[in-house]
Amino acid sequence: MTAPNSLLDILNKTSDWFKGRGIENHRLDAQLLLGHVLGMKRLDLYMNFDRPMAETELARYRELVRRRGAREPLQHLIGEMPFRELTLKVDRRALIPRQETELILDLVRKHLEPGRANAVLDMGVGAGPIYLSLVKEIANCKVTGADISPEALQLTRENAARNNLGAENLVQSDLFSAFPAAQCWDLIVSNPPYVGENERPQLQPEVRDYDPAGALFGGALGWELSARLIEQAYDRLYTPGTLILEIGWGQFPILKEKAASQAWKSCQASLDYQGIERFLILNK
Repeated sequence: MTAPNSLLDILNKTSDWFKGRGIENHRLDAQLLLGHVLGMKRLDLYMNFDRPMAETELARYRELVRRRGAREPLQHLIGEMPFRELTLKVDRRALIPRQETELILDLVRKHLEPGRANAVLDMGVGAGPIYLSLVKEIANCKVTGADISPEALQLTRENAARNNLGAENLVQSDLFSAFPAAQCWDLIVSNPPYVGENERPQLQPEVRDYDPAGALFGGALGWELSARLIEQAYDRLYTPGTLILEIGWGQFPILKEKAASQAWKSCQASLDYQGIERFLILNK
């Protein structure tokens, strides 16, 4: 029989309660929150299932459980998350980075010109996952980051300091508006807002209520900002040059048609972990 207030008892009760609140990863979330409170990894919890919880630990844990049950994102409660080789602070100032976005760094690496310093722009840095990964992982590029949100730029600076990286080239800009008219890059990468306003009612509360709307919604249908970025990016790329965008489900055919009005050399899609056309690659 499970001892009352043991770690196993608390985990089982929390998992069942989360499940009743509609939380998909109810068992995992309970484990991660408990590990966060106790300073333990998940394996440590398994090794200490019979350990009782002190009242001070229970009080702190119950408050986090209450907030998670109200559908506050797990990442906000823990305060950080991994992204490739980084540990990122996450809060309401920027979109919580998604796992599939990690793949965009591999696409960038494939499209950089070898043997020389490449000028790369991350348009819409958010919490800094792409920008800081470029700085950390790819030596042969000079990276600039831009975002319309000063709060997101400040969060990127904080994440740069947390990961012992530089964040000198950050610019507040609505797309290219703050850059000199003649400034160009070898590669532009972006994970822009691509959810449609008409999808708002169907979104999970963690996304709808906690991700900033400006980082989430790309227009009434979702693809409008991406189309605007494609149009403006053409003249901002050297020849040859590459634009890589993360896009929403079903948006590739639409954006491919939008790009056809310009003389792009090629247009292709790259798939995410679920086989969805998640990335649009345009070569000039």
